[in-house]
Amino acid sequence: MTRFLTAASAAAFLLVAGAASAQDFRQLAQTDLQAAHDALRDNHPAAVVPGAAGDTFRTWLGSGLADARGRTGQVNSGDAHAYLMRYYAAGFRDSNIAITPTFEGMGPYFGTSWPGVATGWRNGRYEVTYVKAGVRNAPRIGDVVVSCNLTPIEDFARAKLDKWEGNLETEAGRVTSAPYLLWNRNNPFAGGVPSTCEFQRGRGRPRAVELRPVPIVAGDLEAAYRATVYMPPATPLAVETVDGRPWVHVHSFADSAGWNAFNSQVEAQAAALRGPQGFVLDLRAAAGSSDYTSTARGYGLANRIWTPEFTVSRQPAAGEITYRATQGNRDWYAATLGRMQADPRFVQESTPVIEQTQEIVSAFDAALAAGQQTFTLPGRAAVADTGAANPVQGPVVVLVDAGCSGGCLDTLDLLTRLPNVRIAGSTTATDSIFIEPTVERLPSNYSDISYGHKAWTSRQRGNNQPFTPAAGLAYAGNPADETAVRTWVGTLFQ
Repeated sequence: MTRFLTAASAAAFLLVAGAASAQDFRQLAQTDLQAAHDALRDNHPAAVVPGAAGDTFRTWLGSGLADARGRTGQVNSGDAHAYLMRYYAAGFRDSNIAITPTFEGMGPYFGTSWPGVATGWRNGRYEVTYVKAGVRNAPRIGDVVVSCNLTPIEDFARAKLDKWEGNLETEAGRVTSAPYLLWNRNNPFAGGVPSTCEFQRGRGRPRAVELRPVPIVAGDLEAAYRATVYMPPATPLAVETVDGRPWVHVHSFADSAGWNAFNSQVEAQAAALRGPQGFVLDLRAAAGSSDYTSTARGYGLANRIWTPEFTVSRQPAAGEITYRATQGNRDWYAATLGRMQADPRFVQESTPVIEQTQEIVSAFDAALAAGQQTFTLPGRAAVADTGAANPVQGPVVVLVDAGCSGGCLDTLDLLTRLPNVRIAGSTTATDSIFIEPTVERLPSNYSDISYGHKAWTSRQRGNNQPFTPAAGLAYAGNPADETAVRTWVGTLFQ
């Protein structure tokens, strides 16, 4: 999905933050929370579009604001401010609503202290996935965490991770946040390293282990996280040959990923991709943003492999799209239209998208003039089968995981409708029917809010519904063991 994220330099933030007092951050949090609430109230379609998909939004909009504002007394730093903003946004249980820092702060490998242990979400449990060499009396890899600080692990994880690090209502949220279960990430609302946890080995009795923070050496946390969760390579877009079969890597939908060169590479190898041996399309960790729509990136890739003539009748119909008629939403479309028209490549490849956007801007103007809260436009209609033959002769395995989000999910909507395509790996992320985010800077200048401004009420894939590989196509091994993953994928072609 579209996402425009801006970033201030970390150095500039530190200069400002260093001069701010705890009271300043508390006030900034109060102001930003109210501004985020108002922006969502005034522009988000869930506020006025009826249906179950918007129930959580309408409930959390006010109750979540009260909840978050009640915690502002603990906001004593830029990190604390970022965590509270994330908490409020995550409470909507809508991945298309996010409040993100504008400064370069916590990455996936950030922590202020840790016990030398990382955990992963495996088979519905928190298991030890990494132990730093030399840590004494540590649990072993594979041990299951039963409790921490005398609290059952589910309750402990909810307090430590849910809304702060991920959405524990989803499988993907469990997977990506699990390494932080025992770490101190400088979140004053969730506590640091637990003092004691119980671990169970096999069918044995749980054993209490005292956890003590160990010094963090450069690279420690990254190594622990990478040993637990699949992370994309430095070059996210590429085509290689594995066991005599093309392996197409798409680990990002970001504009900066190098799409022009990659698309040329795909076009040059189209004949090999269409051969009887089949190929792998690797969409693990395929997240990222695009100036217009990351969905177009995925559809463009599919068209280069299967040809537009074959995919056009298999693309899911858009059905009806409901727009929240506000000046802010109208301005977003007008600005996006301007960027489209200024991009020669996009003009060449996506003229229908430009024409559709022009129509949407006109519809906004008409609705605003009439004082309407919403208006509905028909999306792309289903296209009759053209009769074009499938150019791809062999089987296709599409490899996914918890990092497949946004445009990756839209791309799967198309790929799952193509013959001889199987979805394999692990459960993907989810997204709501409230799509195409607007991004605005909040008053503190420390955060941006992003939210969907239209409702795809007739989307065939349900609200917050992930893709889950079928039986026999679910990978049960270590997702960070690339050799094991490739060996397993090879068995799917036998």
